Amino acid sequence: MAKGEKAAVLRPLDDRIVVEPQEAEQKTAGGILLPDNAQQKPQSGKVIAAGPGKLSENGQRLAMSVKVGDTVLYGKYSGSDVEVAGKEIKILRESELLAKVTK
Repeated sequence: MAKGEKAAVLRPLDDRIVVEPQEAEQKTAGGILLPDNAQQKPQSGKVIAAGPGKLSENGQRLAMSVKVGDTVLYGKYSGSDVEVAGKEIKILRESELLAKVTK
């Protein structure tokens, strides 16, 4: 980043979540290197920002089930792919998440 340039800060709205996808596998389990066009799109990533939650019909905010730092799984074609400050990210709604990875 150039001197004096500010980093982009994303604040998702409502029940949207910003996810940094994990890197696609470069090798198979047997050690064979995969070309870029043969690599599968990642379907998991780390939550880097989360909105305040969905607004219910009575005007109350519903709590989000994920928070910043969680690892989540999502569908192959879910959300919108966006590039911010040279970094590929994905913006999805909470309802598009399939699971939260727990340890």
